[in-house]
Amino acid sequence: MAISESTREQLDELVARYPRPRSALMPMLHLVQSLEGEVTPEGIALCADMAGVSAAEATAVASFYTMYKRRPVGRHHIGVCINTMCGLLGGDAVYDALSERLGVGHDQATPDGEFWLERIECQAACTHAPVMTVDWEFMDDVTPASAVDIVDRLQRGETVHSTRGPAIRDFRATEHSLAFPEDGLAAEGTPVDDKMLAGLRLAKERGMSAPAVPAGQEG
Repeated sequence: MAISESTREQLDELVARYPRPRSALMPMLHLVQSLEGEVTPEGIALCADMAGVSAAEATAVASFYTMYKRRPVGRHHIGVCINTMCGLLGGDAVYDALSERLGVGHDQATPDGEFWLERIECQAACTHAPVMTVDWEFMDDVTPASAVDIVDRLQRGETVHSTRGPAIRDFRATEHSLAFPEDGLAAEGTPVDDKMLAGLRLAKERGMSAPAVPAGQEG
């Protein structure tokens, strides 16, 4: 990895945010991925050195968490949830449609480098199942047809808005936000909708509340 002065300054800034340098390892890896589109051995070694851990420890982190990729992801990462709720409601059909459209399988990039497709065990968005993400931004209540349409629009260079967040940028831009969350986009979109608040609304209508915390067990 070619280490520019700007890159080193950003890595130094991440290290300075934590009481111990090793705590900065994960955002540092996201920063490297934002610059290269993958986490390379050279990038891992650089992060390990600056975080004060061994290359083996940094490699263990980079290989354990599936958000870190060891091959170039390409311009857009497409993640389709196929866990229980999404799978039952059509997640597998969504994945199959995208796999056919893109001509790739799980954890593979299209030959032109535009898309990377991944089956994901859980996106933590069961309320809007089936869900997919584009560069980690949510696309809720998708169908095979709507998922393919999103890919078609991205390929044509059209602006595509996520369901509960900002307009889609690209994989590297989102990775940079994971390293430095202060991207000015937190207020974009509608993060909470009526569907997500249905349970709370019903509880209020029925006068339901959570049980009180027993005395002496607060906090």
